Parts: sequence; structure tokens; C-alpha cells
Amino acid sequence: MNFRTISIAIIVALIAVLAVFNWNALATPTPVSFGVTEIQAPLGVLMLALTVLLSVFFIAYVLWLQSSVLLEARRHSKEMQTQRDLADKAEASRFTELRGVLEALHAQDKQDLMARLDVLEAHLVSRAQESDNSTAAYVGQLEQQLHLR
Repeated sequence: MNFRTISIAIIVALIAVLAVFNWNALATPTPVSFGVTEIQAPLGVLMLALTVLLSVFFIAYVLWLQSSVLLEARRHSKEMQTQRDLADKAEASRFTELRGVLEALHAQDKQDLMARLDVLEAHLVSRAQESDNSTAAYVGQLEQQLHLR
């Protein structure tokens, strides 16, 4: 239990002990004035009853306040969960969009690489063809020089 609960329990116990030990004084009828009229009643019992009534209203108010706070906290928690789910969905859609962009970039890079490889292959084939032609020309010249001798 916390300090407030213990304090309230001690105060209620003290009121109960004082009421039990002084019941004769509390129950003694005295003239009680209501402003307009005056009656004979036990003032101590009347004050004790009013204290109990005030305590009941106080407890009811505290319970109502605590339940309204709990309901508000539950509503707030649901709203937070909704916002969290919405943020998660937005984050997931951003990741999906990023994946699409990266795949498109990857596809573009792949196409650029393939085009570059095609150009290099064509250049290599032309160089090989030139080399074959040069070699054939040299071989032809050598054969011609051999036939002339």
C-alpha cells in the first residue's frame, strides 16, 4: 500500500475509535439549530453521519474519476495503436517503393552494362577481324616473296 492509503486508513480508524469510546457523549441529545427551526438531536451522531456521507461521496467521486481516467487511457492507447499501425503501413509502403526504385535502378544499370558489353564485344570482334586481315596480308606477302624467289 502507498502512503496515502495508509494515512486515510489511520484517520478512519482514529475516527472509529473516538466514536466508540465517546459514544455516550456523541449520543447525548442537544438542541440543534437549522437556522429556521431548532430540534433536540444527538449532535455527535449527526456530525458522524455527515462525515460518513461526505466520505461516501468522496469515494464515489474518486472511483468515478479513476474510471474516467482509465477509459481515457484506454481510448488513448487505441488511438496510439491505430497511429502506430498507420505508421507501420506507411513505412512498409516506403520500403516497397524503395525496393521498386532500387530494382528499376538495378535493371537500368544492368541494361547499361549489357549495352556497354555489346559495344566492347563489337569492338573486340572488329579488332580481331582487323588482326586476321593483317595476319592474312602478312602471310600473303610472305607467300608472294617466297614465290618470287
